Amino acid sequence: MNDYDNNSNINEDAWNKETYSAWVKRFGTPDTAAKKISKDPSKILSVLHEKLGDVKGKKIMNIMGSNGSKAVALALLGADVTVVDFSKGNMDYALDLAKEADVKIDYILSDILKLPEDKLTADYDIVFAEMGIIHYFIDLKPFIKTINRLLKEGGLFVLRDFHPVSTKLITSRGSTAKVRKHKVTGDYFDTSLEEKDAAFSKYLIDNKEPEKVLLRKWTLGEIVTSVAEGGFKIKKLDEEPNLSCDNFDKGIPKSFTLTSEKLS
Repeated sequence: MNDYDNNSNINEDAWNKETYSAWVKRFGTPDTAAKKISKDPSKILSVLHEKLGDVKGKKIMNIMGSNGSKAVALALLGADVTVVDFSKGNMDYALDLAKEADVKIDYILSDILKLPEDKLTADYDIVFAEMGIIHYFIDLKPFIKTINRLLKEGGLFVLRDFHPVSTKLITSRGSTAKVRKHKVTGDYFDTSLEEKDAAFSKYLIDNKEPEKVLLRKWTLGEIVTSVAEGGFKIKKLDEEPNLSCDNFDKGIPKSFTLTSEKLS
């Protein structure tokens, strides 16, 4: 077993435990969550709504699309959406969510790097991944190559994720603007794997022990270079502040969105 397979198995095992109930605790039952998404699908998409443009009639793949909230929002806006993710709990919640929203999404239960050849169709208009995806890969080249094989020529790859300055370099303390403190405690160029609680762990019921995953935190330069070397033209890189509140973390990049186009 190679390093990627070993790391992937650890992460996959974590994400296949208790995820459905965790999403119910976080978002409510699928019928409750579907009603909220249906009221304003563009709000659920947040920054992605502008980056993806008019999605009506577009064939879109959501890489590691988790609980399906973004996929359902896009389907409500008229897109033909496929999600690929290795968590059955995520898939079950997403398909129930789509059913309650009265839309159809396709869901492929698979590691993105182990997609069957017949799924690498080179006919998607848009492939996107967002918020906490790329740190699951210990090598970005196979990830970018897979995306290239999914997209048609001129298709868009949109990556929105946490900004490395915030994830690799700065530690923040305090819950209000007045007491918010930041310290440079990390090593921006550290390449080691880091053990962290799985993202859904905070929503586990009965105070269960958090599930652990192994992450490789990439620099912004590594990410941009991998995309550019993987057969894409970089169209735009937007670095974003904390969009969830007015004054927290002012002046510190919290996320970024990289938009690129597949070259012929």
